[in-house]
Amino acid sequence: MTLAIAAITFDCDNAAGLADFWAKLLDRTVDPDGNEHFATVGQTTGATPTLMFLGVPDKNPGKNVIHLDLHTPDLPGQIDRAISLGAKHIGDFDEYGVRWATLADPEGNLFDIAAD
Repeated sequence: MTLAIAAITFDCDNAAGLADFWAKLLDRTVDPDGNEHFATVGQTTGATPTLMFLGVPDKNPGKNVIHLDLHTPDLPGQIDRAISLGAKHIGDFDEYGVRWATLADPEGNLFDIAAD
């Protein structure tokens, strides 16, 4: 028997708001019945992995140790798009033959966008 990723879960202050950011960034929709306490992206459409957002009163302080790595043929365009949706541009990197940018979503969760 093998394991499979069921969901990537974000602890957050406002589940519906953060789900909306990630749905727009990934060109998906927020699943019906989301609210400030619980929301998902991809569960009803079968997109995998499902992104799950849980409103919690005690988020871990500091840097998150797991983050999403996204890729695109249009790095500058997607960085600008993420910023227009509410992301903060943290920095640009060019190491190990890969160019990428680190950003933070509206609640400070880090993610990377790399050039294909």
